[in-house]
Amino acid sequence: MFISILFGLIGGLGLFLFGMNMMASGMQKAAGNKLRRILELLTSNPYMATLTGILVTIVVQSSSTTSVMVVGFTNSGLMGLSQALGTMLGASIGTTITAQLISFDFSLIVYPLIGVGVGLHLFGKKRLYKSIGQSILGFTILFVGLEIMSEAMHPLRDYEFFHNLMVSVSSAPILGVLIGTIFTALIQSSSATSGVVIAMTLQGTINAPAAIALMLGANIGTTITAALASIGTNITARRSVLAIFLVKVLGTIVVLILFRPFLDLVSLTSNSATRVVANAHTIFNVANVLLFIPLMKPVLNFVVKVIPGEDLILETGPRHLNDRILSSPVAALEAARQEVLHMSNISRELVDQSIRIFLYEEKHLIEGCIKKEELIDSLEKEIVIFLNKLAQSSLSKNQTEAIYALMHISSDVERIGDHGINIIRMAEIKMEEQLKFSEVAIEELVHFHSMVDQMLESAIEAFVKDDVKLARLVIKKDDEVDSEERNLRKSHIERLKQGICFPHSGILFLDVISNLERVGDHSTNLAEVVTGEF
Repeated sequence: MFISILFGLIGGLGLFLFGMNMMASGMQKAAGNKLRRILELLTSNPYMATLTGILVTIVVQSSSTTSVMVVGFTNSGLMGLSQALGTMLGASIGTTITAQLISFDFSLIVYPLIGVGVGLHLFGKKRLYKSIGQSILGFTILFVGLEIMSEAMHPLRDYEFFHNLMVSVSSAPILGVLIGTIFTALIQSSSATSGVVIAMTLQGTINAPAAIALMLGANIGTTITAALASIGTNITARRSVLAIFLVKVLGTIVVLILFRPFLDLVSLTSNSATRVVANAHTIFNVANVLLFIPLMKPVLNFVVKVIPGEDLILETGPRHLNDRILSSPVAALEAARQEVLHMSNISRELVDQSIRIFLYEEKHLIEGCIKKEELIDSLEKEIVIFLNKLAQSSLSKNQTEAIYALMHISSDVERIGDHGINIIRMAEIKMEEQLKFSEVAIEELVHFHSMVDQMLESAIEAFVKDDVKLARLVIKKDDEVDSEERNLRKSHIERLKQGICFPHSGILFLDVISNLERVGDHSTNLAEVVTGEF
């Protein structure tokens, strides 16, 4: 009997998870796969972040997925600590939708829905129809898995050990919390735990108190996924995981203290044990959010003390551009200049960090650099759009030339960021293949990067001060950088001949100095704009 229960549970749970992932994938495709951008834009404050977390999690059908995305954003500095906690709190509400759906009896329409889902997915002419069909099909597979689990666990009602265990859980709900936490941490899905628990309530193998205790544990267990994702991340990301863990644990402790009154409250919501369990799951998470959003500041102050250090926050979007100032060309041009300067500083920082990643394998910087490059691309587009709008105004010849110059500079600055990303890709190859470099090669890279960085710094300074003399020095420096690159190539090839350096490492070395030389070229282009020679 035990083997048949185990196989049925594994098979049913597998279909449940597969169906849930298929449904989430279809919903994400139907939504245009812009959920990361939504999270990035709509989390400006904790309250908005909570609402965004709810909506995104309803689409992805997984609070763990949302939490992992949030950890990624906080690690790259795109999201602050309060925004991260707010989004995760919202995700805990959004994930209860799965439990609500499976607690209803859809048995009469499951099989017709399979036909509808397959029809749309296979024969739909538009991508949207195919995605909706995929979501419907995933929804039905989820229910088939639930039915298989429910049927498989039917014999458990007569299994004395299981009966005694559930009696213990009912009388000591903390035991159910521990079981639910461990089970969810192992399978990495609170929705799957919800499916198993609800499947047991459908067969009457578990009563509402025990089921609710298991659900409470699932709320804690689901934070383990985010905790794993935060390994090796920055301080803000680790703080956000600790904060959501504390909120879930403290909320669970409150419910355990008031367990009997809580049971009486949720029992009023339905006559069905399955619906009571689903409602308890939702009520707990909603109440937890309402309780801790006003207490967010002391919670965050506590985690900052536990994990001390400096926050990293990378703003999104332009700092200075505003369509309201387009009516004043002088102010608009100055705003565009400041935005180009902002973009230039980010590009320079990106190149600097890319070299650190390559030389010293500082992997924790990679995600942040990728986000910087995305921000640089976004800023270039925003600057070009803003300047195109400004160009439609009545402008003087000098102002028109200034617009063209700023567009030219923004393009070069964006390309500098691209070269930084190229170096990071080479760093990843170096780390994956465990390639080694000689001390001489490392010293040469450090020296060459210093030359190029000084050149870029001077070009940016010349742009800021409109210093033609300094710009000419930058242009003159380009010949030195080109000459140095040729010398480095020759010396490296000589080391290869002598067996001092390795061939595979040599290819990467040459690619890195080539990208740095191109950064120098773009710095020269920037300086030429200042001198008017572009």
